[in-house]
Amino acid sequence: MSCRGKQMDRSPSNSTCVKLYLCSNPEDSVAERRALRESVFPDLREHCRKTLGQDVRVIDPFESSDPCHWPDEKTRQQLIKECRDSSAGPFLLALVGHQYGTASMPAQVEVSEYQLLLQEGQRAGVSTQELERAYQRDENTIPPSYRLRPPHKHTCCPQQAEVKEEEEMRVKAEDEELRKLFQTTVSLCVHNGVMSPERAHNYYRSALDADLRFALDNRPPHDIIRRCLVYFHRVIDANGEKEKRQMKSQLQPQSEVREAATFDLRTTPTDSQLFSELCDDFIPGLITSSQLLVYTTTTECDCRHGYTTARRRGYTESLCQQVCADLVGLIDSWSISESSEGSQLGDALAREQAEQEELCDTLSRLYDVIRPEEEKVRSFVEQSGQQCPLVVRGGPCTGKTVLLAHCAQQMKSWLPDCDPVVITYFCNLSINPSLRHLLSSLCYQIADRYRSESSSEQNPSHMDSLSCITNLRDFCSNCSSKSNICLSELKERLSSLLTSMPTTKQPLVLILCGLDHMGNNSGPYIMESLPSPLPPNVKLILTVSSNRTQVLQAINPKRSPPQCVSEGSEESGYVCVQLGSVDRKQCLKMLASLLSSSGRKVTSGQQALVNTALTSCGLPLYARLLHLHSSLWHSDSDVTESSLPTGVHSSISALLDHLEQKHGSSIVTRAVSYLTFSRTGLTEVELADLLSNDRKVLTEYVQKDQSTSSNMRIPQINVETLLLDLRRFLIRRTVAGSQVLFWVSRHFKLVASKRCLGTREVRREVMSEIHSAMADYFSGRLSCGGSANPLPVKQKPERNKEIAHVEIPIDREPPSVETKGETFVFSSSFNEVGRLNLRQVLELPHHLQESGQWGELEHGLLMSLGFHQAMFQAGLLGDLVAMLEGEEGFSYFCFSRERALLASILKSSACLLQSSSLLLPSVMEMSLLPYLDLFPGLEGYARELTQERRRTGSGLGVSLCPAPSSVPPIQCLTCDAKTKDVSVREAAGTEFGIVAEIMDDGTAWIWKGSGCDVVKLSLSCEQKELTFAGVKSSGRFMLFSTQCDELVLWEVTGPEKFLQVKDHLKTESTRKTANKVEGFVAYQKRVFMWWKGQSFVSAFDVSDETLTHFQCQSCVTCLVCSSDGFYMYCGQEEGSVSIFDINTGSFLGTCSNSNPNAITSMILCEDKWELACVDRKGSVTLWDVTSKTNPPSLVTESFTGGKSDNILNIDHSHEISTLLVCQSHQVALWDTADWEPWDQFLAPQGRAFTQAVLSQDGHHFMALLDGCPFVMVWRVSTGECVLSLETNKQPRTLLKMALDVVCVAHDGCLTVWDSGMIDAAGTAPKMRCGVKEVVVDRTGECFYTSDGSETVWRWRLETGLPHANFLHDGPVVKLCLSPDNVHLVTLSAGDIYVWQTETGQNILRMSGSRATDLLITPNSNFGVSISERGLSRVWKLAHGSIVCSIHQHLADAKVSPRGTFLIGRRRGDLLAASLWSGSISKRFSCAESSEHVVAFHTLPEHPDFVVVMAASGAVYTWKVSEETLYRHFQLPYRFHCQPQDFQVSSDGSYALLSTDNESINLLDLSQVRLCSFKAEGQVIKAYLDKTGCYAAYIYRPTTTTMEKNCVCYLQARPVLTVIRLADGERIGSVCLAKNPLTLVVCEQQCVFVGFEDGSVGVYSISEVMMNGEESVRCRENMSGRLKQCPFDRAFSYLPQATHNIKWP
Repeated sequence: MSCRGKQMDRSPSNSTCVKLYLCSNPEDSVAERRALRESVFPDLREHCRKTLGQDVRVIDPFESSDPCHWPDEKTRQQLIKECRDSSAGPFLLALVGHQYGTASMPAQVEVSEYQLLLQEGQRAGVSTQELERAYQRDENTIPPSYRLRPPHKHTCCPQQAEVKEEEEMRVKAEDEELRKLFQTTVSLCVHNGVMSPERAHNYYRSALDADLRFALDNRPPHDIIRRCLVYFHRVIDANGEKEKRQMKSQLQPQSEVREAATFDLRTTPTDSQLFSELCDDFIPGLITSSQLLVYTTTTECDCRHGYTTARRRGYTESLCQQVCADLVGLIDSWSISESSEGSQLGDALAREQAEQEELCDTLSRLYDVIRPEEEKVRSFVEQSGQQCPLVVRGGPCTGKTVLLAHCAQQMKSWLPDCDPVVITYFCNLSINPSLRHLLSSLCYQIADRYRSESSSEQNPSHMDSLSCITNLRDFCSNCSSKSNICLSELKERLSSLLTSMPTTKQPLVLILCGLDHMGNNSGPYIMESLPSPLPPNVKLILTVSSNRTQVLQAINPKRSPPQCVSEGSEESGYVCVQLGSVDRKQCLKMLASLLSSSGRKVTSGQQALVNTALTSCGLPLYARLLHLHSSLWHSDSDVTESSLPTGVHSSISALLDHLEQKHGSSIVTRAVSYLTFSRTGLTEVELADLLSNDRKVLTEYVQKDQSTSSNMRIPQINVETLLLDLRRFLIRRTVAGSQVLFWVSRHFKLVASKRCLGTREVRREVMSEIHSAMADYFSGRLSCGGSANPLPVKQKPERNKEIAHVEIPIDREPPSVETKGETFVFSSSFNEVGRLNLRQVLELPHHLQESGQWGELEHGLLMSLGFHQAMFQAGLLGDLVAMLEGEEGFSYFCFSRERALLASILKSSACLLQSSSLLLPSVMEMSLLPYLDLFPGLEGYARELTQERRRTGSGLGVSLCPAPSSVPPIQCLTCDAKTKDVSVREAAGTEFGIVAEIMDDGTAWIWKGSGCDVVKLSLSCEQKELTFAGVKSSGRFMLFSTQCDELVLWEVTGPEKFLQVKDHLKTESTRKTANKVEGFVAYQKRVFMWWKGQSFVSAFDVSDETLTHFQCQSCVTCLVCSSDGFYMYCGQEEGSVSIFDINTGSFLGTCSNSNPNAITSMILCEDKWELACVDRKGSVTLWDVTSKTNPPSLVTESFTGGKSDNILNIDHSHEISTLLVCQSHQVALWDTADWEPWDQFLAPQGRAFTQAVLSQDGHHFMALLDGCPFVMVWRVSTGECVLSLETNKQPRTLLKMALDVVCVAHDGCLTVWDSGMIDAAGTAPKMRCGVKEVVVDRTGECFYTSDGSETVWRWRLETGLPHANFLHDGPVVKLCLSPDNVHLVTLSAGDIYVWQTETGQNILRMSGSRATDLLITPNSNFGVSISERGLSRVWKLAHGSIVCSIHQHLADAKVSPRGTFLIGRRRGDLLAASLWSGSISKRFSCAESSEHVVAFHTLPEHPDFVVVMAASGAVYTWKVSEETLYRHFQLPYRFHCQPQDFQVSSDGSYALLSTDNESINLLDLSQVRLCSFKAEGQVIKAYLDKTGCYAAYIYRPTTTTMEKNCVCYLQARPVLTVIRLADGERIGSVCLAKNPLTLVVCEQQCVFVGFEDGSVGVYSISEVMMNGEESVRCRENMSGRLKQCPFDRAFSYLPQATHNIKWP
């Protein structure tokens, strides 16, 4: 093909869809169009979606095989205009073949012109009866015209094959005769000079010619350049020998038309002439003027056979290849320009702000009737000093929203003396209707608008005040510090902004539409959030429906709504403007204008009916709907009063009925259903795809079409024509960057829902079906090919046969999403991050939830890495966290704790991820892997992390997680109390996970466990709301005490029923003194209570609500019951215990401690029938209570020595036989198996314990310290504090549940941790001190660590646990592993230890070495001990015998690769000492005497050479064997070498020089060039991979790289990064949660990091692991642990008691 034309750049469209109109001659392009549809357009669409984030739609008007379904010329022009206006790139694809095509009969002819045609035809003797029968006069058109009658119904109805074929041929012949008759009359008009030839050509032109001229003629160049493609196929000798005969026959006159003519018809243009004019004049002219792209192909045919099928097939194949390449190039070029102009997505709140402004502009265009209420709104805005809101009230469809949208556009003209900030928010049209989102969005928009206005005015004082009050990032949902912001805080922020931002010069006009339609009582809450009265420079306008008054009551709850007034009134609380029906004259004027704009009018009789209808219903929306009805009328239409719908809903229903008759019932019903039940609206592509894949629509279409093929689908033109009609009811709005179709009024949704859902019996089923179809579409489960289910179709039977059902496999067109499942981010050629499938992100969760697919929602989305990445990129972290923590669907979800953990991690790392969302996989992997054993539901998420690295081809995988230094909470909750500065008075929790808090203001708040929010408890007694004073818990009961001395009991496992406990024993005197309930114990249906300072116990029976009492000798302090419920033991103030028979109420006996301290707790061990009593000083007394008739006998007593503080609390675990006793100065542990003290833990210096509880498995205990904002965790076995749990609030109380640990802060905030996670983090292996050295064996399977203590640990990477430890008699300062992995050599307290790694035996212990360093030769036979003050010795590893001694100390000594020399620095020179004799045999001295060696490195792959770095910056290589040197390079003065950082790869290709100036400086010795890799902070550790492929470094982010005012924990932590040296590309980064001390890269390209807390992390370079199996080393299952940490279970290898070799 040859191309003519030139491409030029043009600014791209805002659309995200490429819409192509396929222009062709339908009779000459069937094969070509079919090939393009089947092989080119699907691939093109997939390419554009995945790489560009755009969709492709191709509209072929002649796709249907039945001509009666082809659109007329007017409809085709509408489609062309639609494609031109909305396509994001090319819009026209034209196929011009070798045939011109036939002209169609005009659908409409003006009256004057039609009568002229009849007159001239009759004058010439031509019979016009058929022409007169074909057209009918219509006075309702402007101007009046004759319209073509609709075709006979039988032409499109299914019939028997023989009859249908005959009928079609007859109708076709009649149509041809009619067309020739019409063109003959046109030719007569031209011949007689009553019609111009130009006008006549419009009646001669074919569909191809007409469409091309409409699309291209008289268009500006930017509508054609790079937007239109024309493929012209010129065929020579297409018809062969028949062509000449056909041309001759065409020139001869035919039929009676020629016989009656008295003029020469040869002046009438033939098809060939018209075709030539199109191809030779019109199209070439556009190439020159508008640079139209035209591709021409010429095919020469055999003159005998003509244009054969084989030749057509060959052209079709080449055409497909050319079209695909051309379209891809054009669309890609548009996308490049689009990507260069702006980012794909912005912040979510900023994006919504732009969407709301656009929506306001769109709705304002619907303001067609000038309302008198507009002046009232203007008067309110112009009036100063008005500090109450304006309420626009009205019934449904009165136009409240449109009015205020119009007023918002007029504000600046109404207030010319100032610069008002106008914010319009359509609450009911927001894609996120939650109250939290609305408050956040309002805060953001106010702050952003004033920031923009202030910056444009360059007003520094205003900018300072703005920055002092708010930071825009505070309202960004991605900020972790604001992820948990409560509604009360948002309310305060909004009030603060409204008070401080608006000024006299810049007042604020805030318009809230649809606030009354928000759910969950959001409207009244918003009104309560606003300051009252309003600030003087704030104008608030809102809409309220007449039947919704809750919002008005929130404005002025003590008064009834006022009467409609036009002036403000302080007494009323707001100004009200009532909006009613529109004046009938105004409606008629609007209707006439609408009809005129569409070229229609109505007759006088019809006008009378319209007047009557508008009198009964004068709503603007009804007038618009009436326009759509009346535009369908003709002057001869039988329109009666009964045929006119009487209201808005009936009008909508009637219009939908009309659409069903025109397009088909199923396709209209489904289209309306999909639009109605979508969450945010649907794009045209999505709606078309859904209809094309809908079973009911396909079934109806197949029944109508009666053709059965394996690739049956709905023609796109059917969907397009439906969309043309549906757009009358729809508006376009932008949602998340996509243009979606949305109902113009919510009443369309109401009517559509009623029609689509049907009766209540089938409503749930229909809704589920619709939402399931949309969920399948957006999840990518709709597939093409044979996987589609066959559709049952009723086929017309043959004669004498019954009707049968036939299943036809219908191959559906590929949908918009990938068929292999969810893909939320597509890779992009122009975007490093990729293109976000935001439509799927927004719609899929909604439809999964509405269709009841809770498992798919939980697994496929909420616990999907891809979904999390997409939500981050879209700026929807707040929404993601809300979905993970949401209560909706909680009963259907299976992994609530897993979701809570994910939400917690996302919130805690939000600041870091906001700066780089690409770190999400590594952050999640680091945070999740330590707890995978506890949360098996997250294993799929972990697999996704690995698959993500494989997909990207790079990254750092976590092979071994370091021990966590903290534990992420699974939930953080706040009490949205209205009273400020309240604190918790008392809190209690049950083993079922329910927590109750009593605040100082007397309110009670309840948390019902994971996935729930904290809710306020409201109880009333005698019509008065109760004020609470305290709460206690026991078993499944909670006991609330009130300030009016009432007790309320709640059984948490049953229904929410509260029982009032009345104590009739109290006298009047005791009633006056409110005694606090000290505690209670629950057993089955009985509750035993005791009061402070009282000597009796009250037993309340829940079943019959009776109360009995047990009298004791002194004040009761504690109580315990036996498990069978028979016996009760009451501890008392004076150290005595009273025993009662519960059933009989009899007193059985007493026992008294020798120490008269009050008993604070008792533990009943029923297996031995022993009762342990703990007094307030911590002493324990054990009694034998086996006998119920004899007094208890004393078993043992244990007293605390010296002065002891009162105990604060105790915690007992029967499973692990442990008792914890907490006092302010210490925590004591008792072994309850033999009741012996086990251990004591003193409080840190200067601190005091306030509470302590045991962990779930007993390995740890958690404690609160006074003035400490953390929960500290101690390991019981070692006495170390191993964890600090962050609360961000001052802790008050710890509550231990069955699965959780809850920290109650002083302000009522709850922080919840999973008990298993605390145990896992606390028992994670780590050394006692910071890791100072890591040595990895050659296989990479084991590694050794030392921390400066007496122990060296050997770890297995497979298990992630230490499995052996090597003990020494002193601190280990050096360890070295032989290259064959057989021997481990350590240096401790001056002694050298040699261990066999396989057996752990210490075979040698040598003293007297005075060594400071150790080396082993490459052959693993000899060791070298380096001494700074004595002799350095070479000795045999096997038995320790000395080979030789080296007298001179060599600094930074290294053994040569061949094992022959010890090379080191001395006094500026580089010396090589023989390992056999000890003598200095080689010396390297710099050429200049002033220069000295500062660093060197041997090269294992080049054993004879050493790389030497001189102080001057000169780089040498020294060949040791020949003592020759070569100077390679001189470093520039800006570069210098840091000897402590100097490293060289084994092949000598790269050398690491320094890590200063926040960069890694390397020398590429292979190409003799310097390389500097910039880090994002100060580099604290660096390591060069020995292979020369990678460099690993750890940097600490600087304040410039961190977000300002950010306190995110991860944001300031060190970051491990690996780069590829060949091109400097970053392979991956991992944020380290603690400070590193050691960095090593092993031969297997694994990075080992030792941390200051004693833990080790191992990270694999995923680029290396792509071809192999990458596995995560998960530690062994810790279930069934004993009181033993992983280190205690490792094998311990003891050293020899004394040295067995002593060196002199």
